[in-house]
Amino acid sequence: MSEQTLAAAPAGTGLLPRLAWRRLAVFTGLLGLWQAYALWLGNPLLLPTVDTTFAALWSGFASGELVDRTLASLRVLLVGYAGGVAVAALLASFAALSRWGDDALGVLTSMFNPLPAVALLPIALLWFGIGMPSIVFVIIHSVAWPLAVAGHTGFRSVAPTLRMAARNMGLSGPRFVVEILVPAAFPQILSGLRIGWAFAWRTLIAAELVFGTSSQSGGLGWFIYINRAQLETPSVFAGLAVIILIGLLVEGLLFRSVSRLTVQRWGQEQS
Repeated sequence: MSEQTLAAAPAGTGLLPRLAWRRLAVFTGLLGLWQAYALWLGNPLLLPTVDTTFAALWSGFASGELVDRTLASLRVLLVGYAGGVAVAALLASFAALSRWGDDALGVLTSMFNPLPAVALLPIALLWFGIGMPSIVFVIIHSVAWPLAVAGHTGFRSVAPTLRMAARNMGLSGPRFVVEILVPAAFPQILSGLRIGWAFAWRTLIAAELVFGTSSQSGGLGWFIYINRAQLETPSVFAGLAVIILIGLLVEGLLFRSVSRLTVQRWGQEQS
């Protein structure tokens, strides 16, 4: 958008307000469709109304149960996500610095990237038992491979002239990766982090739905499972709403802010 266009635009009609209004309109429309279909269906056991769901959501937060369940899920998620990022960073760095590493990463990602994390839950249960370690294990699996592929693809796209300039400056090993490859490939890395976050969040909820940890310390997936068993459908939808809201907050506040402060400011991506 040119400076003349921005100057001529009335106050409050910039790109960000217009984008916010469009998204708010979409969100409101979805809520309206949900409410209309729930009223037409007339069966709260199958689909509660919007107001009933928000009442259950408020009750869950007021009682503290949803807060505890959410914090339990986020603790496990952060540990697993950090572990997956660390594994992916090591794999992608080794692949960028060594031909053996490149071949090894290609074989490993071909083997494990298509393997659903949920499929490893029975193995994780055998190895680690019912608890946090088994869920962390499958989260690491869900994050590491797509992020390693994204990072490696970004590293390979770095211009040869930039690589040669770095070599002439005496950069090699970890310094070469951190100071040259990571900044140049950051748009692809950020995209991989977004994909890894989505995979981690879905894997966590699926793992908690299948195994949970215990009725005392389980997270949002366990909350949904328990309320489904008790036929508390509004509470089930309340748990789903929390999952969606956390996803929107992480995407809107964290990843968009990082993108705006880095790749968009550097001119590597259009806003």
